Parts: sequence; structure tokens; C-alpha cells
Amino acid sequence: MGDTWGGDGALDDRVPYLARLEHDDRAALIALGRPLRYASRAVVIHQDEPSTHVLLLLRGWTKVTASAANGYEALLALRGPGDILGETAAISERPRSATVTALEDIEAVALDRERFTAYLEHTPRAAFQLLRLTFDRLHHGDRRRLEFAALTVRERLAVLLLDLARTHGRRTAEGIELAVPLSQQEIAGSVGASREAVARLLKEYRERQAVITRRRTLVIVRPELLRRTGRAL
Repeated sequence: MGDTWGGDGALDDRVPYLARLEHDDRAALIALGRPLRYASRAVVIHQDEPSTHVLLLLRGWTKVTASAANGYEALLALRGPGDILGETAAISERPRSATVTALEDIEAVALDRERFTAYLEHTPRAAFQLLRLTFDRLHHGDRRRLEFAALTVRERLAVLLLDLARTHGRRTAEGIELAVPLSQQEIAGSVGASREAVARLLKEYRERQAVITRRRTLVIVRPELLRRTGRAL
């Protein structure tokens, strides 16, 4: 995953919540919940549903997506071991802002909203770390939006694929396979483009033997071509 510390010595947005907590605070938080298991492709949290609990991921990866009224769907984030899900809605008492889907079999701990908020009230260190995590993610999102604003769709797609290869890639005989199954619509939503535009670009990359695509599978064969396209951001 690379370096998880910012240039000023601060943790960056990829350090999950549980990893930020002191051992005793982490153990106390997990002890408040009940263990749950979800099968691959199961929807863990539904967008717009009322908030009743938060989830602590112990094993496995999930994707966070949001859909607009016109059906446009965007991939917002990937969350894995140590991450927390549903905390914003739990604290604000608003409906869920996104859908969370298991990308593989996952193990989690579910905490009732009231227990979670009471824990934060009585554990200022944990509340502060959650606040820092929120700011880290906002900072990363703002920085990425600024970078993307200056790039073409072709360049944004190259940057996204390289990011996924670095954080969720696994080496195979063919190349670097992305370990997260994403649809073309989700990829399109992540780079602010139409599914048709992404499909055309992926076809071009296939023809140049830069990538191999199958159903919800993508293998990067020539990352150097993507780096040149994405200006190595």
C-alpha cells in the first residue's frame, strides 16, 4: 500500500480507524458489538436507509458507492480491515449516504448507534481519532478533485487504474490484476465520465495491449503506458 504517513508526519486517509486507536480503546470498542459475517457481493449497508448501527471491518474488503436519481453510480471508496462504516450517519442521525457492498467474504462487528455514540462521548481519544480520520479523507478528496479538474477523462482513468494497482493489485502471470471487481459504470462514476467513454478507452488500452479485461476483472499489462498517460500523478 505504500507509505501511510503524510509529509508533515500526520497519518494519511488510508490508515483505518481501528489502527489509529490505542489497544485498550480498540478492544473496548470491539467488545461493545456483535460479530457478523457477510458473503461476497452481499449489500452490507443500503443508501438512504435509516442509521441503526455502525460496522467495524475485521476481515475482507468492501466498496462504497452512491447512486443519483438518474441511475448514475459512482465508486466513492474501498474499505477494508480496520475500517469503520456508517459512522457519519450514526453521528448525524441522517439516512445512509451510500451503499456498501462486500467484495469478498467479510467479518465485521456491528455496534448499535446509541452504544457507539456513548462510547465516543466517554472516550475522547477515540472521538478525536475519528475526527482526524474524517479530516484526512476530506483533505484527500479535495486534493484528488483538484488534480482531476486539470486532467482529461483519459488521464483520470489512467490515474485511477494505477492507484487501484498500487493499493489493490496482485501480481499474476499476465500482469497486475486488480483484486477488486468493479463494473465499468462504477469506474466511470469515479472519473466523472460516461460508461460509454470508459468502455471506449478500455477498448483502446486493450488494443494497445496495455490491459486485459474480462467480466469484473481487469489486468494491467503495461503500467508504464498508463503512467505516461496519467502524467505519473
